[in-house]
Amino acid sequence: MRILGIDGALGAFTAAVRDGDAVLATVTVEAKRGLEDGLSAIARCLADAEISGAALDRIAIGIGPGGFTGLRIAVAYAKALAFGWGVDLVGFSSYDLLEAGLTLPDVLTVVSGRTGIISARYRGAGGEQRASGPIPDVLATVLECAPTSLPILGASKDVQRACAERGILVNPTASRFTHAATAATYLALTADAPASPHALRADYGEAPAAKLPDAR
Repeated sequence: MRILGIDGALGAFTAAVRDGDAVLATVTVEAKRGLEDGLSAIARCLADAEISGAALDRIAIGIGPGGFTGLRIAVAYAKALAFGWGVDLVGFSSYDLLEAGLTLPDVLTVVSGRTGIISARYRGAGGEQRASGPIPDVLATVLECAPTSLPILGASKDVQRACAERGILVNPTASRFTHAATAATYLALTADAPASPHALRADYGEAPAAKLPDAR
């Protein structure tokens, strides 16, 4: 299966092309350059892999949470390309991309937003909890039923300290894949495709701070 992966939510704009078990090419650009350079990065990735867009079987996209602007751009590109090339589009949460290829019975996975704001998912034998917002509020929600020791993915030092303050011993764990887009192509090998790219929705987590103009 030939798959193009795209992600703009996890700190950079990344593209990857996979053919079955082999990753043929990856390209990374700065997240803030996703609008200007995102499509050229995708084109370069396909050229490096020597695959045309029309020859793809599907496109895999990270649907967040994560960086608002990069996520919005990447999802828009993925939908447009899926429609234009007539290929399936599958989406994966940032949590699943960070955990891809790992077997972790209990895990806390964290995606950083603006300063002091995170989105997090705790997944364990009893199910999962998700929340977005200020670090203390999120951890209070998702770790309510967590064990006192667990792996943690994607968390900054301040999140790790906040966990420690709650009496949770965390074990920082590295993701299997360096590029989020590569993780998306891996997950897409076995995923069911939605009926239409229209069915795919981005998860923006905590909305960015905004100020309304003074109406006076």
